[in-house]
Amino acid sequence: MNGPIIELLVLAGIAVFLILKLRNVLGTREGFEKPPVPRSTEARKPQFEVIEGTVDRDIVDHVADGSADAKALAAMKRVDPTFSVTEFIGGAKGAYEMILTAFEKGDLASVRPFLAEDVYDAFAGVVEAREKQGLTVEAEIIGVGETTLQSVDYDPATKEAEITVRYTCEMTYLVRDNAGDIVEGKPNTIRKQKDTWSFARKMDSTDPNWLLVATSD
Repeated sequence: MNGPIIELLVLAGIAVFLILKLRNVLGTREGFEKPPVPRSTEARKPQFEVIEGTVDRDIVDHVADGSADAKALAAMKRVDPTFSVTEFIGGAKGAYEMILTAFEKGDLASVRPFLAEDVYDAFAGVVEAREKQGLTVEAEIIGVGETTLQSVDYDPATKEAEITVRYTCEMTYLVRDNAGDIVEGKPNTIRKQKDTWSFARKMDSTDPNWLLVATSD
């Protein structure tokens, strides 16, 4: 037997050995296997399961146990078991950054689906007034610090809920006129800003989005 044939047999033996090892490590697939369920079609499940008589940490981590706010939140969760107070606070923080940035840039179209009609009209009025005066805003959010639940209002009859959140924000802010001169703010200066926003939603709605319905300092 010449050299090339011996070499070919050795390589074939190594290949068979590797295939057997791979089968041992990965296993084999035989018969019918269910395809993976797309995440978008999976049923939404409650994030917190509350046993009767126990404290719901998702609620008491944000409001006092036994308070009117706590009772309102518990009633809201009974109507919509997928509702999580903790997740709502996180979403409200993201909404604040997104909406505030869009407002300062004058780009309200991108956030209009998240604004109640009267809030949109108020924001649009400010943006229009700036444009008429030839003012431009240069603003950048450095970070949103404290985001706390301030109050809860819930109507069991209509299933309408309103949650008010208090924000503390750090941002840079400059307003320039047509000539490019600064008329408000200071360069390279971070200012602290506090806002109180209220969000509303019907808890039995199939739409999970909350609308910004009121703002104040």
